[in-house]
Amino acid sequence: MGTQKNHGYKIAVVGATGAVGRELFEILEDRKFPVAELRPFASARSEGRILHLNEKPYRCTAMTKGCFDGIDIAFFDASDEVSEEWALHAAEAGAWVIDNSATYRLDPEVSLVVPEVNGKELSGLSNSTPKGKARIIAGPNCTTVQLVVALKPIHEKWGIKRIVVSTYQSTSGAGTAAMDELSAQTAAMFNQKSLPAKVFSHQIAFNCIPQIGGFKDDGYTSEEQKVVNETRKIMGLPKLKVSVTAVRVPTFSCHGESVNIECEKPFSVEEVRAALGAQDGVILLDDPSKQIYPMNVTGEGDPVEGATGNDAVYVGRIRKDTSVENGLNLWVVSDNLRKGAALNAVQIAETLIKILN
Repeated sequence: MGTQKNHGYKIAVVGATGAVGRELFEILEDRKFPVAELRPFASARSEGRILHLNEKPYRCTAMTKGCFDGIDIAFFDASDEVSEEWALHAAEAGAWVIDNSATYRLDPEVSLVVPEVNGKELSGLSNSTPKGKARIIAGPNCTTVQLVVALKPIHEKWGIKRIVVSTYQSTSGAGTAAMDELSAQTAAMFNQKSLPAKVFSHQIAFNCIPQIGGFKDDGYTSEEQKVVNETRKIMGLPKLKVSVTAVRVPTFSCHGESVNIECEKPFSVEEVRAALGAQDGVILLDDPSKQIYPMNVTGEGDPVEGATGNDAVYVGRIRKDTSVENGLNLWVVSDNLRKGAALNAVQIAETLIKILN
C-alpha cells in the first residue's frame, strides 16, 4: 500500500448508505483523505443508489466474489453478519480491513484500536504483513470509544481500580430506522395518536429503555458486556473491575456517560482537569458556576458547544466521589456516529498510512 501515497488509495466502504457509512463519507471529505478510487457497497435494497464524495458520483453495488481485488483499505460499517461473511474475504484479497462490527473485537489475533489510546498497537504492521486476518483491525463499540479516551490520562497518572458506568445512548446508535421511530412516535404523541414500537421493544418517545442488546444469563445485556470486555482489551487491563448499565434515551445524536472511577492513588480535581485537558481528542467543558458541561445539542447563543457533529470527546462535571477512597466522577459526551464509529475508523486508516509509508 505504501506505493499509493502519491495519488491516493483505493477505498471500499461496506454499508455505505447506513448512518455510519454516510458519516464516513463526510469525514473522508472533511479530513481530505487521499481517495484515488471508491467502491461503495450496500444491501440489495440500496443497490444502484448514487453517493457523492468530493463532488464525484459513485454507484452502490452488492458485494460479489472478487469485489475487493485491488482495494487498499476496506471500511466495514455494516452488521456483524456482513462482516462475518465478507471481512476476511477482503483481507485475503490484500486489503487492510477496518471493521466497526463486533465480529473481531475480542479476537486475540486482531487489534482493537482507538488511536488516541492504543494506536501503538498498529506499529508492528507493514506492507509485508501477510494477507488474511493479520490485516483486520477492529473498531470498538461507540460507547467504549469515548469512555477509554477519557480514562486514558487518569489511568496513566493515578491508576484505575474499578469503574462504574451508566450510559445514556441516543437512538442513532440503533440506526436510521430507530431515529425515524423516535421522530414518528414523538409526532404521533403530540397529535394524540399512538404508534406501535417496531425497532425498540418499547416506546422510545419520552421514555428511557434500560436495555440495549439481548440479556445474558447474568442479567447484563450484550451492550453492557461489550463495554466491559472492550475496555479491558484496549487499556491492556484484563482484570479491571467494570460495571455497566446501558440505557437508550429519546435523543437523536450522541451518547452520554456517567462514569464513576476508583483510582489507585490520590488526586486533586485540578490535576484531573489538567490531565484531561491535555489528552488528545478531549475537550474539557467543566465550569459548573456558569452551567458549562458536556451536552449533545445546544441552542443559539449557548456558551456550550454541543457534541453533535463534532469530533471530540467532551468531559465535565469533574468532582470527587467522597463515598470511597480516591473516587472520581465524570460526565462524558461524544457523537457516537463520528468519534464512536466513522471518525475512529478514518483515524485508524490515517495511523496505518503513516506506519506503512
